Amino acid sequence: MNQSDYRKTAWNTPFIGQRADPFVTCVEGTWYFTASVPAYDRIVLRRADSLRGLRTAEETTVWRAHETGVMSRHIWAPELHRIDGKWYLYFAAGEKDDPWKIRPWVLECLGGDPAADPWTERGMMTRADGDEFSFTDFSLDMTTFSHRGRRYCVWAEKVGVGKKISNLYIAEMENALALRTPQMLLSSPAYAWERHGFWVNEGPAFLAEGDRVFLTYSASDTGPAYCMGLLWADADADLMDISAWHKSSRPVFVTQPERGLFGPGHNSFVRDRDGSALLVYHARPYDEIIGDPLYDPNRHTYLLKVLFADGMPVFDTDNQLFQDGGPAAETLA
Repeated sequence: MNQSDYRKTAWNTPFIGQRADPFVTCVEGTWYFTASVPAYDRIVLRRADSLRGLRTAEETTVWRAHETGVMSRHIWAPELHRIDGKWYLYFAAGEKDDPWKIRPWVLECLGGDPAADPWTERGMMTRADGDEFSFTDFSLDMTTFSHRGRRYCVWAEKVGVGKKISNLYIAEMENALALRTPQMLLSSPAYAWERHGFWVNEGPAFLAEGDRVFLTYSASDTGPAYCMGLLWADADADLMDISAWHKSSRPVFVTQPERGLFGPGHNSFVRDRDGSALLVYHARPYDEIIGDPLYDPNRHTYLLKVLFADGMPVFDTDNQLFQDGGPAAETLA
């Protein structure tokens, strides 16, 4: 379907068009954006002095897929992180001769400017000693975050036997390239809304607010049933203790046909200049998809201001930025 063939509404004006799995970060006053491109063949970055500026910023290709072998197909969901003074890109990729052999890979920037300086390949994320399971099957959507002096890694991985179920796992990190602890199962698709088409938990994103920490994730196949779930724990809990985590029995962000937003998910979080949390997510502006939804190019990036009620995040498209007549976007200046 052509991008112009959908019903425009006050809520479905994209922040950035045709960019899925969006990730935004701000370091020392500079804003960066990366995402999956429809061809799944490269990693791109945008850089600007403001969040608003990312909309029109020049897009630079910082790395291209290999012609053959590992990292040659399905370049998905890159995330840009500054760790211990260095820039890293985490992403998933398959192989030309085995395109669904998806694994997590790491790039390291050789300079201080991730949009201009060269990048080098650092291989797959290294699992911890004694961990016989991590990254042995379809693994993707790796994210990392630091909380109270400890750095963690969360990713999606399918079980290697029986029905291919995509679970979420968490591990503590030794450094930017290696895990310190074996994986711990964090979430499995237990509810019907996580099992449409495929049994999926993927696309984790971390947010800390008040006395809780949160992980959103995406569930089901990539069509209109795609939606966001929520995990949370007390901020002072041991995040490697499965009993510390709670899971919402219902999705927290779903398709809204009346607003022209279908299959919202695979988000990241960033703070605006006032410190308020913003949800950066993708969705389609229509539900009639021709062919495999995975290869439909019109998953666009949108921005939503996150509110909190009783200590829990609220994802309400009344707070969508860039909607006609909606909240002003001065915070993006």
